Amino acid sequence: MITVAVVDDDRMLRDGLRSWLAGTDRLRLLATVPTVGALLAAPAADRAPGGPVGAPGAPQEPSGPPDPPADVVLLDLVLGDGSVPEENVRRLRAAGSRVLMISTVTDRERIVATIAAGADGYLTKDQPLEALVEAVEAIAAGGTGHSPELAFAWAYDTGPARPRLAPRELQVLLDYASGLTLKATARRAAISPNTAKYYLDRVKEKYQQAGRPTYTKIDLALRVREDGLADPAP
Repeated sequence: MITVAVVDDDRMLRDGLRSWLAGTDRLRLLATVPTVGALLAAPAADRAPGGPVGAPGAPQEPSGPPDPPADVVLLDLVLGDGSVPEENVRRLRAAGSRVLMISTVTDRERIVATIAAGADGYLTKDQPLEALVEAVEAIAAGGTGHSPELAFAWAYDTGPARPRLAPRELQVLLDYASGLTLKATARRAAISPNTAKYYLDRVKEKYQQAGRPTYTKIDLALRVREDGLADPAP
């Protein structure tokens, strides 16, 4: 069972998602709130004995340990409180949740910025329920949730979060991320394994400088998918 929370200032959408997810036995909805602050503060307020937090004489500290965070938070890209989307993502990730952006907005720069800040995927709100469930399951398992809009945003992004790779760096990255060994990658590029490793280290360093830590082969494969660079061969 995957736990989910929804942060969206559209009450009708929150009610709709509550009804949708009630019929899904793979997901359990923990909360639907209009702001990230409300989500992060709600457990403490709910547990405070003697009245609401802030009421005269009411304790201001929670009476027990904090509730575990939702596995995945569905976060609207643009909220009515004027909060910065990237900061919302960072707050939720710091609290221990993974983040799936959901929005009617297809603002390329904002989409890219939230992914660079740590969001694990982006879906438009016109997606069917099954697509949403599949994205949540993929993200809860450590993967990413993609949509055509996200792929378009990455493919045409020229911001600092998308490293500029030299042709040979890109070739080595795609071959290695597709599942080839370092030696096989080197043979395909007609270079030595040491040279192939050098190119991979440069790719990792460029992603690190762009604020997107990349250490392992799995990380490299994720960057290929996130950036729409190519579909890695099986």
